[in-house]
Amino acid sequence: MDKVKIGEITIYWLRGGYTHFDGGAMFGVVPKPLWEKKYPANEKNQLANVTDPMFFRYQGKNYLIDSGLGNGRLTEKQKRNYGVTEESFVLEDLAKIGVAPEEIDYVLMTHLHFDHVLGLTGFSDGAYYSVFKNAEIWTSKIEWEEMQHPNIRSKATYWKENWEQIKAQIHTFDSKVEINDAITMEHTGGHSAGHSIIWFHSNGEKAVHMADIFPTFAHQNVLWVTAYDDYPMTSIAAKQTIFKKTFGKDYWFLSYHDARFRAVKIAENGEIKTSLKINNRN
Repeated sequence: MDKVKIGEITIYWLRGGYTHFDGGAMFGVVPKPLWEKKYPANEKNQLANVTDPMFFRYQGKNYLIDSGLGNGRLTEKQKRNYGVTEESFVLEDLAKIGVAPEEIDYVLMTHLHFDHVLGLTGFSDGAYYSVFKNAEIWTSKIEWEEMQHPNIRSKATYWKENWEQIKAQIHTFDSKVEINDAITMEHTGGHSAGHSIIWFHSNGEKAVHMADIFPTFAHQNVLWVTAYDDYPMTSIAAKQTIFKKTFGKDYWFLSYHDARFRAVKIAENGEIKTSLKINNRN
């Protein structure tokens, strides 16, 4: 499976599902003739998007970032609407690394939209259950509150079936939390009110996972945000701040959704100077 090394930390991408989201939704007000040069659509105007969690070990603990689509959690109508052509192989990929689901110590949730959170909960014999039952599940306080009390817009993605079985495992933070001496989660808002990013610093090497405020590397223009973003101006401001801090500074940018690249490094002028392509989803 694909992997990248950040100092002492080796990050593996797990197969969490394969979707095809509407191109207009993924690029919002950006005209198609502009975005399709950077990210081609299929005949239905859909863009291929993976939903691939990241796994890593650090200081004897096992970590996941987000959880994929899970299995058997979507109706046939939902699969059709979201262009789902593959559900999750996360547990199978973890087994290849020698990790059982009960051995996951931390799950770091950038946000709790359905395509990130479904894999935390399984369904069997008519009942829901926590898949990673021994893990601390971290998300921002704002995100957790909205998950339980969605508004008229967000109720389409925050489903009670996705939080009821994991609520005892939830840990929240306000603006920032140091998970350990190498990993920090930081609230940004934008894509959702509680959206967060994840910073890595290990042995002088650096990475950032911007999750869905930078969902594909075609969204590098700070003005290119998805129609799914609840607060697009917040996304734009966050991208401006993060890009100023990271471009040309040898950061790896990690991706959950991009169906072409796992990670890239971006030069000060905004050009991609190093990339890790998706080579193995088997």
